Amino acid sequence: MTTDRLTPLLARQPWLLADGAMGSNLFLRGLTSGDAPELWNTEHPHRIRELQRSFIEAGADIILTNSFGGNRHRLKLHKAEGRVAELNEAAAGLARAEADRAGRTVLVGGSMGPTGEILEPLGPLSAADARESFAEQAVALARGGADILWVETMSSAEETEAAIEGARRAGLAIVTTLSFDTNGRTMMGITPAELAGLSRKHRLAACGSNCGVGAAELIASIVNLAAAADPSAILVAKANCGIPQYVDGAIRFSGTPELMAEYARLALDAGARIIGGCCGTTPEHLRAMRQALERHVRRPKPSIETIEARLGALSAGAAAQLRGEMDRQAGAAPGASQRRPSRRRPTHDDP
Repeated sequence: MTTDRLTPLLARQPWLLADGAMGSNLFLRGLTSGDAPELWNTEHPHRIRELQRSFIEAGADIILTNSFGGNRHRLKLHKAEGRVAELNEAAAGLARAEADRAGRTVLVGGSMGPTGEILEPLGPLSAADARESFAEQAVALARGGADILWVETMSSAEETEAAIEGARRAGLAIVTTLSFDTNGRTMMGITPAELAGLSRKHRLAACGSNCGVGAAELIASIVNLAAAADPSAILVAKANCGIPQYVDGAIRFSGTPELMAEYARLALDAGARIIGGCCGTTPEHLRAMRQALERHVRRPKPSIETIEARLGALSAGAAAQLRGEMDRQAGAAPGASQRRPSRRRPTHDDP
């Protein structure tokens, strides 16, 4: 039996605000590049709770646990592969404590990121080993108090399915987001339409996109995902806060609260019902997004011109995908919609 607290909440509310970035905000609180954020669940739990509390105070309805790299393969890099259960249970417990003191319904999403390995036949990790790794993490997150399991920043279909199948053992509803980079595909070539197929196959509670190369590209992926998904599918948008820049020896993101507020409005228009921020998104950005969503009157799905005018240029590939979908919906021959050149944007890695 699967426990699902997400669907009933969405039945009462037209949209939910997810939280902002974990990693980049922990860097601002003293985390050093190369260190494992998950170790802070026991070494600096008050810093984790303070960040999650600030997201809730900014208006978040969903907060994610500090467990993105909490699987045995990622923790092995820090000689902590034997601490999967401890660190994930602690991660969920910290978020649970802040959610329970909020005075309103706030859900805890158990964050589960990639293993960092490549699955067979291209890499050394078997699908069975990957499933066991994700199951180990998922069970610990559920035991610690997570409401849902949040499989995020995936790029390959094989690892995504292994994560979903492993997470299923914990008995919680599952949300899955892929990271669509420049040209509208993940690093391993998956399209939004293919994610829609995975969502149907595995009966996900929600699916969508996170991270990537900025808000404009993410909105395009949501428009394409909405076109391919079932009408009842719950879509998730969690964009990076602009583009990363190296300033005074540290990575800073270019997105302003005003830009993220516009992104939130466009995400809702595009079809997302769970909207948050990824890398670089602070509580200040999140507060602006909440205010924008509360005041927003829904508009038609955004066009290429609208996205680029408000959020910046799309890559050629993302624009081509979106243009093709517009042609299909209009019943026109491919290429019938207005063509215009798009400047490419650089890709970047999660800090």
